Amino acid sequence: MLIDSHGRKVSYLRLSITDRCNLRCLYCRPQSEWTFMPHEQILSFEEMAELVDVAKEAGVEKVRLTGGEPFARKDFIPFTGRLHAKYPDLDLRITTNGTLLSGRVDELREAGVSCLNISLDTLQRKKFEEITKVDAYDQVRAGIDACLAGGLRVKVNVVALKGINDDELPGFVDFARENGVDVRFIEFMPIGYQSRWSRENYWPAEEIIAAVEKLVPLEEVLEASRNSGPARMYGISGGSGRIGVISAVSNHFCESCNRFRVTSDGKLRTCLFSDREYDVRSILRDPGHTMQDLLDLFARANAEKPLGYRLLQDREHNQVCDRAMTAIGG
Repeated sequence: MLIDSHGRKVSYLRLSITDRCNLRCLYCRPQSEWTFMPHEQILSFEEMAELVDVAKEAGVEKVRLTGGEPFARKDFIPFTGRLHAKYPDLDLRITTNGTLLSGRVDELREAGVSCLNISLDTLQRKKFEEITKVDAYDQVRAGIDACLAGGLRVKVNVVALKGINDDELPGFVDFARENGVDVRFIEFMPIGYQSRWSRENYWPAEEIIAAVEKLVPLEEVLEASRNSGPARMYGISGGSGRIGVISAVSNHFCESCNRFRVTSDGKLRTCLFSDREYDVRSILRDPGHTMQDLLDLFARANAEKPLGYRLLQDREHNQVCDRAMTAIGG
């Protein structure tokens, strides 16, 4: 069991499949030119599978596969299927930008996938292109529709951007209510190399909920699972959908943090706000390594896991982390 000095138990692993992404979102990877990691630095699927073996041994119950854009990596769905087959009790989830989903729902279902988190920061095609620098809104909506029609559960992640998408709150409430999906607003975080974070675009969670309550009655829903994540969820009166907020900046949840992150190049990160990394890849590629070597690394990293909000306070809510979010894995 991985329990740190603050009594927090690690039970959730976010594993980045690739740093490659086909979008250039302003809050993540905004520059026009980008150098991706060389292929040989990226963990193989076999190495990632071994990492999941170790995580399970250490008490991890939930694994989220993310990116970059995970569907940009060849054979991602078969890899997911192999993990499901080996660990049918593992809560295995995927986060995607949704641009590459169309036509793959049957394959996903056969691989054991039942739920997807899909990023969608606007319900307007033109604004989607302004945020992502790619005209792919129709592909994302088609992917969401295909998932819902195919019986997959969908959660929509919206980065809350004041002055950019705050005027679309009524539309997102209607979208959640009409489609029976969770729409979760994530506070814009001052994270990542060359992110365009600014205080002017920061839209705090409490303001979002207060604005939603002017539109529809809400009732807070208490999540039953400790692995349900940091979102505060609210049921919408008269609909099956829900609205949620993730308040990573305004109301931190460091005291209940239960996660590790591993980047696609095999670096373990214990906190989203910290650049402290532990080299998993070098152990995985040592021909003489054992599972215990990796378990020992996990234990050492967890013993040194910080309280992230203190790092953010030290920077006075200015930029933290030298890596881009596509490299960190979100």
